[in-house]
Amino acid sequence: MHKNIPIIAFCALGIIWGSNFIYMKWASEVISPLQIVFIRILFGFIPVFIYAYFKKELKIADLKYSVHFFVMSLLGTTIYYYFFVKASSLLLSGVAGALSGSIPLFTFILALIFIKEERANLFSTMGVTIGFIGVVLIANPFALDLFSANIKGVLSIVIGSFVIGSSFVYAKKFIVPLRLHFAALATYQLGFALFVLLFIIDFNGIENIYSNTHIFLGSVFGLGLLGTGVAYIIYYFLIENLGAIAASSVTYLPPLVALFIGYIFVGENITLVDFMATILIFVGVFLINKSRSK
Repeated sequence: MHKNIPIIAFCALGIIWGSNFIYMKWASEVISPLQIVFIRILFGFIPVFIYAYFKKELKIADLKYSVHFFVMSLLGTTIYYYFFVKASSLLLSGVAGALSGSIPLFTFILALIFIKEERANLFSTMGVTIGFIGVVLIANPFALDLFSANIKGVLSIVIGSFVIGSSFVYAKKFIVPLRLHFAALATYQLGFALFVLLFIIDFNGIENIYSNTHIFLGSVFGLGLLGTGVAYIIYYFLIENLGAIAASSVTYLPPLVALFIGYIFVGENITLVDFMATILIFVGVFLINKSRSK
């Protein structure tokens, strides 16, 4: 394999994930958050299923772990996606993307509580503190209206980050020991999520996604096929070729990409405080990762 392919894949994944926020915001103008989640999962499931099928990694015997796949479909997919879509509809897409950089903060806190091997130290404590200062700056709780869309949007990101953080802890305790191939795990997770959504979603008005070609293509290809399906495959490709720690550092890119897209291409009114808060979140995550490497 050419040595530059993992680097190219690394950058591509950062761009793909970073662009998800503008696609979610656009889609929220014509259909409901749960409908957006359904479209994302449906078109994300297709490439992952095809990849896993041709890799011959799907096995009927794996269904004995269905309870774990169901839990992961909720924590790592449906609920997490829903709150991020909700946040994207309330916040500037760049700000929502910047706040997504806080996911490792919540993951660390939950790991500290539920995984006995995890230990806090000076670096991790400083990281969590600095990271949350960044979150608070973007939330701007000192504004006159504490029930503004900004506060609700930030709370949605916080809940979504907490949920996806929970999924990482759950996966470490219950999924990793199963030693299933990543393609199979991703297929089961998205498949279970899709199955559950078929029973709870209200499809009334979902056809409005066709009202705008740009939004339709962004939702199906940008958010679904690329942002979910291909992104899963690239991420686990990076884990295989760069290692888990190096691959996880790709989470630094999406907030920057989202801010760049929102500010440069969409013309969103992203302030200096938003940029400063993003830097604080990055510093917090960096310190947490540094604490784990010691």
